[in-house]
Amino acid sequence: MSDRIRLFVVEDQPKILKNQLKLLESFADIEIVGTALSGEEALDELAKLPQPPDVILCDLGLPQMSGIDVTREVKKRTPSVEVLIFTIFDEEDKVVEAIKAGAAGYMLKGAEAEKIVESIKEVRQGGSVIQPSLARSLLRHFRMPEQGRPVEPGALKSEEEAAKERESGAPQPPSGRRALTERELECLQIIAKGLSNNEAARVLGLSKATIRTHLEHIYQKLDVTNRVEAVTEGIRQGIIDL
Repeated sequence: MSDRIRLFVVEDQPKILKNQLKLLESFADIEIVGTALSGEEALDELAKLPQPPDVILCDLGLPQMSGIDVTREVKKRTPSVEVLIFTIFDEEDKVVEAIKAGAAGYMLKGAEAEKIVESIKEVRQGGSVIQPSLARSLLRHFRMPEQGRPVEPGALKSEEEAAKERESGAPQPPSGRRALTERELECLQIIAKGLSNNEAARVLGLSKATIRTHLEHIYQKLDVTNRVEAVTEGIRQGIIDL
């Protein structure tokens, strides 16, 4: 069962925590490795684990040490651990702060268990859970002067043209300025709307592995490290819109 996702849950309401665990433990591919009722307790318990969890499901509105603070500290100590924020309200400003602190996305409490588990799997595979409203908020928070400038001539290449260019050995522009192929641009536009890797795969008629490969190429070409940065950079360059 080495492929099970090691999950740590942080929730300050004991009754809600109990219900969450009951739902999550019903999924065979989820292994609960620890829980905490506060941010301070979470950091203490995480330090005691012989092996860090794969994903932390963390309440945003924790008392004293907030979910944002927990996220920031977790990513500082163990960058490989993914944090998925859990909140009652769609609080855009706070969610954006959590994303800036290193969270891979957020879920609203009350979501169906299947959707929560799908999101946990998504971030475990290196994806993000970004809702369209959050993408728009990110645009407002990260807006730069170059945002909305026209795409330069030749900035968009077909898959065939890009392949021929690579095979010819022609010099490539710096990573942050390399042109996206039509399919990569389509994929970036899809994730900017808040779709998960699974949803993007269904919409584009591709496999999840292919979506992940496209995202890796997008990150490399835009000189970014994750979805949030890729969407923000795409908007800044004017090659996608919301």
